[in-house]
Amino acid sequence: MKQLLDLNTWNRKEHFLFFKQMEEPFFGVTVPIDCTIAYSKAKEMGMSFFAYYLHKTLVAVNNTKAFRYRIIDDDVFIFDQIDASATILREDKTFGFSLMEYSEDIDKFAKITQKEIARIQNTTGLITRDFSENLIHFSAVPWVNFTSYSHARSFTFPDSCPKISFGKMMEENGKKTMQMSVHVHHGLVDGFDVGLFISAFEELMNA
Repeated sequence: MKQLLDLNTWNRKEHFLFFKQMEEPFFGVTVPIDCTIAYSKAKEMGMSFFAYYLHKTLVAVNNTKAFRYRIIDDDVFIFDQIDASATILREDKTFGFSLMEYSEDIDKFAKITQKEIARIQNTTGLITRDFSENLIHFSAVPWVNFTSYSHARSFTFPDSCPKISFGKMMEENGKKTMQMSVHVHHGLVDGFDVGLFISAFEELMNA
């Protein structure tokens, strides 16, 4: 479900109109994430770490209002729920775009994720299903400890979905960390909102 936002009463109307007209309205940040506690908890639960931190990402996304805004036909809508389209690698080293539907129940979400990974690994091609706008674009690059990140984008294609990527897990003195890249549409999301999301995510990973 989604609701139309009344631009005339939105205190960010001017900001939205300003950034919406730009050829590249996205901005991004890259931050290190402490995942020592989260990694241990995932292993204790017998859950893949990928499913664990993807779930925590979606919890933080759904709890950050600005990350639920989407632009559709020049209007702004706020969605009740945001899911994830994650890139899933196959044995032949190609990947496909998946759809992991969000659930607050982490065990239920892990089963959804496991089923969708299996589906992608048994298909071919890039786009294997239809997608809505209530998504984040999610990717893991576990081979690279990156310090910055960019995305391939068509400027003519309307897109306002946040893009969240994770790099290689590093360990030093018993502390595990990963780099997290967050790219968002500046017509919908400001630096303050990105800060809220990152703080919420870090709290969930350390809980």
